[in-house]
Amino acid sequence: MSTSWLKDAVFYEIYPQSFYDTNGDGIGDFNGIIEKLDYIRSLGCNALWINPCFDSPFKDAGYDVRDYKKVAPRYGTNNDLYRLFGEAHKRGIRVLLDLVPGHTSEEHEWFRQSQKAERNEFSNRFIWTDFCFQGARGMGFIGGESERSGTYILNFFKCQPALNYGFLKVEEPWQLPVDHPDAIATREAMKDVMRFWLDHGCDGFRVDMAASLVKNDDEKKSGTSAIWRNVREMLDAEYPDAAMVAEWSNPPLALRAGYHMDFYLNHPGGGYATLMRDYQKGFQLSSDTEDNSYFRKNAKDRDINRFLAEYLPWYQDTREIGYISMLTCNHDTVRPRFNLEPDELKLAYAFVFTMPGVPFLYYGDEIGMRYYDLPTLEGGYYRTGSRTPMQWDGSRNLGFSTGCADALYLPVDPAADAPTVAAQENDPASLLNTVRALLKLRHSEEDLQADAPFEVICAEKGRPFVYRRGNLVLAVNPAGEAASADIPSSGMNVLYAIGDACVKGHSLELGAQSFAVLR
Repeated sequence: MSTSWLKDAVFYEIYPQSFYDTNGDGIGDFNGIIEKLDYIRSLGCNALWINPCFDSPFKDAGYDVRDYKKVAPRYGTNNDLYRLFGEAHKRGIRVLLDLVPGHTSEEHEWFRQSQKAERNEFSNRFIWTDFCFQGARGMGFIGGESERSGTYILNFFKCQPALNYGFLKVEEPWQLPVDHPDAIATREAMKDVMRFWLDHGCDGFRVDMAASLVKNDDEKKSGTSAIWRNVREMLDAEYPDAAMVAEWSNPPLALRAGYHMDFYLNHPGGGYATLMRDYQKGFQLSSDTEDNSYFRKNAKDRDINRFLAEYLPWYQDTREIGYISMLTCNHDTVRPRFNLEPDELKLAYAFVFTMPGVPFLYYGDEIGMRYYDLPTLEGGYYRTGSRTPMQWDGSRNLGFSTGCADALYLPVDPAADAPTVAAQENDPASLLNTVRALLKLRHSEEDLQADAPFEVICAEKGRPFVYRRGNLVLAVNPAGEAASADIPSSGMNVLYAIGDACVKGHSLELGAQSFAVLR
């Protein structure tokens, strides 16, 4: 893999409008990210994923792009982003931008041209039926808003017309095959966008809805995968250090499609969801569902095998071709503090940061920022409560902005005990400093990095989970009572621990809510 830097990478995800505001307008900006790069580096994060920052009407928080080559003025200028790349690189930090290849805003110039009745080079840049009253079976569509006679297909929200990469199985006269010149032109236009940002210092892309390109695709996403393999060929030839991570959550497909990494996402009922969000049986929050999240201290039916049943086949199938990326949270996911206390979060993060693959830390999770049920903003809906401003200190607006409280992008945590960076900086036992210690350990031990071998030693229900990374043995006991675990060798010593851990012969004695790394 040419992107060898991923072996020791730990990403920090930044929602730019909520991170740090330097001009007092209530919205975070690029200069704010630059000012906090040393803080990010102090965490042990050496890579960034910045959520969408391109020009947009913000009907979906920037995932409705109006101009792929211009940044949103709310964050600054293109030159500010170029400077951010440079300042990050000075500190050994790589930067991924958020690429939205499946759709644009309905205000994008490509779409405006596509709406015209007169044929032009953009007429087939988006997917249109051939009659004003004709819909599209199984796909959302909009009519009545354009000069041309036809309805256009949606990729997600109403504000997001689908870009046309063709149909794997053509069923209607208006559907282009994937090898049609206009479908190929869409792919090439997206490669041109990628080249633009890579030439200005970007280190790669997180790709939104990566599986959504080709329509009527087959179960293996053959059409969409072929496009991404073509993109990967371009990257390998022209930008061999550039990396891509997919929002796909199907590593066997995504990694074979050319991605370097694929996110393990919080799909309700999926393996990852059982670790921290077992209360969420659907995409709606449920307060009356029994929460048996693995890292809950008082879980009644704790079982790591619910996670392993999904994860292990993926890991075994893909360990030679790319990385599975686990995350503490992201902008689409309820923050883990919603149901986990700081001592529970320490163990959850210890697990995430010591598993194979490339981990991602969501801004504010390192201090245990809370989730709040807030009115929707910019298409956020329930996700809005995970996008609140970063909490730096006890000053005005918790240090996020000097602006008026009612001008903030979202309100800050109103609680008297709102967690802040400043309050945790000097406490060695704080969640913040636990994250720093864990990431320092990961960077110092090759056996904890992305590609070191992984093996399950004990996954017996009701007992600590014990696993091996290279020559290290790790164990976690999330329960509220002490437990013991069998270990392979009697000559091992505790290298790192959260809580109490002691080796006695072939047994590891773990205190309540504890984690240990043995050598």
